[in-house]
Order: sequence, then structure tokens, then C-alpha cells
Amino acid sequence: MYRTAVTVTTCALLLALSACGTSDASGGDEDAVAVTTSFYPLEYATEQVGGEHVSVSNLTRPGAEPHDLELSPKQVLQAGRADHLIYLSGFQPSVDDAATQTPDTAFDVSGTARLDVATDEDEHEDAAHDDHDHGARDPHFWLDPTRYADVADAIAELLAEDDPAHAEDYRANAKAFTAELTDLDQELQQDLSDCTRRDLVTGHAAFAYFADRYDFHEVSLSGLSPDAQPGAAAMADLISYIKEEDISTVYAEPLVPRDLADTIARDSGASVAVLDPIEGVTKESAGSDYFEIMRSNRDAVVEGQGCR
Repeated sequence: MYRTAVTVTTCALLLALSACGTSDASGGDEDAVAVTTSFYPLEYATEQVGGEHVSVSNLTRPGAEPHDLELSPKQVLQAGRADHLIYLSGFQPSVDDAATQTPDTAFDVSGTARLDVATDEDEHEDAAHDDHDHGARDPHFWLDPTRYADVADAIAELLAEDDPAHAEDYRANAKAFTAELTDLDQELQQDLSDCTRRDLVTGHAAFAYFADRYDFHEVSLSGLSPDAQPGAAAMADLISYIKEEDISTVYAEPLVPRDLADTIARDSGASVAVLDPIEGVTKESAGSDYFEIMRSNRDAVVEGQGCR
């Protein structure tokens, strides 16, 4: 019933790093479906849907920036040995490469996630970020709870097909999880409906789906890449824009140095708050899981955007 996609050649090459019978997945239930996920939101959704029947591991360690993930040979083996590799294509190139080696077990959520919101469509953002592609699709779908719910349902169907004995459990778990996401979405719709300011100045362009869902206009400091730095002219343009639009808050991120946000805020007269794209959870996160951090984000936006 469960599949193990590892060739004898792969095991021989990587034997010094990890024995073929060793699992990096959490838990020790030999009968559990072994799932490797590429980063936190997929790990969390799989845990919620899979429950006790699934053993889940994550290729991106806590505190690491998932955009920068480079898989070790041991992690490639881990991905290949899993019954399923759940990932988002185009988000982490090294995981995309690993997925091509295990096409029968790799599950790409990008289609279900509806990656149809582009970043940098505004003319101001074009001026500020003229060093990268405009109209690129934002991969951070989970910041819209409705898209996240669709992905959870797809994971449930994947597990139900592979493990029909527990199919009803997977579907029931997904129903409970998506109900929580619906409640969260309704809270956000209500709490963010009446705000003085609709420009959301974020660390990098990770909030296009959040902005689209809750009627904000995202202006990012560094574009889609957290490591990108705007040039002097782009920074001056952004500072002028913040002043002209009377934007009071610039949002930094917990996994990215906040030097750029601090500089922009200081020179524009704005303050700095934290808005978490929830790419990972660490002790620095304002919550222990997706829901707690999303509600912390809601509180930060309510205060920073003057919402009533």
C-alpha cells in the first residue's frame, strides 16, 4: 500500500550518510504513512489532516529561510524514501530538483493553491523594484486561509487514496481544519474591513494573497526575494511615497534582518512592526502555530493600519 521510491544505487551512494532503513520523519509508527514536506505551512496542514495515521517530516529546519533551502544528500534521500513528498513548485528550486527524481511520490500543491495573484503591479512598486521581474506570482498562498483550506482538502484526498483504510479520518480531519480556517477568515474579514490606511508596506512581497483577500495594497521593500536590496534611488522613492501617503507603519519579518525596515522607517518617520509570512515557526514567532501567528498578524495590522 505504501510506496518507497529509492533505488539500490541511491542507497549505495548515500549509505555513508544514512542507512536505507533509517527514517528522518517524526514519530516511530512503522504503519504510519511517511510524508516529507518542504516547509512549515505544508508540514502543519499535513499534520492536521493526517493525524495519528501520518508521520511528517520537514525539509526546512525551524529558523531557516525556506527560500534559501539547499538540500543535503541525506535530505534528498529522505525525500525519496517518503511515501509522499508534498511541496510547492517554484518556491524552493532544490526541492523541485528532488521532486523530479521521485515523480511517483511527489505531490505539487501549486495547482490547488491557485497561484494567480501577481506582485509589483503598481507603478510605485515598479519604480522601487526595477531590478526584478514584475508580475511574478506570489507563492505565499497560505496567508489567504481560503486557499490554504483548498490545499488541505487536496492533501486529504491524496492520503485517502493512498491509505483507504483511514480515508474517512483524513476527510474528517480536513473538514475540522478547514472549518477553523473559515472561522479565521471571517475574523479577519470583520476586523480588517474598516481601516484608515490600505497601503501595507512589508519586508518582502509575501503578502499579495493576504492583501488581495482583505483589500490592502502591498508595497514591499525588497520584492519577492527577502535578500534583495533596493538601490539608493528606489529607497528614496519609497521613503517619499511613505511620507506622501502618510503611511505610519513599516512591517519587518522575524526570519529576515530588519535593518532595511529600520532605515526606511527612520528616514520616513514611520514606526516598525512585525508581520510574519509564516514560512517557519521559531521561539521568536508571535505564536506556536499558524493560527496563533495569523491572529498576531491581524493584531499588528489593526494597529498599524488604523483599523476599527
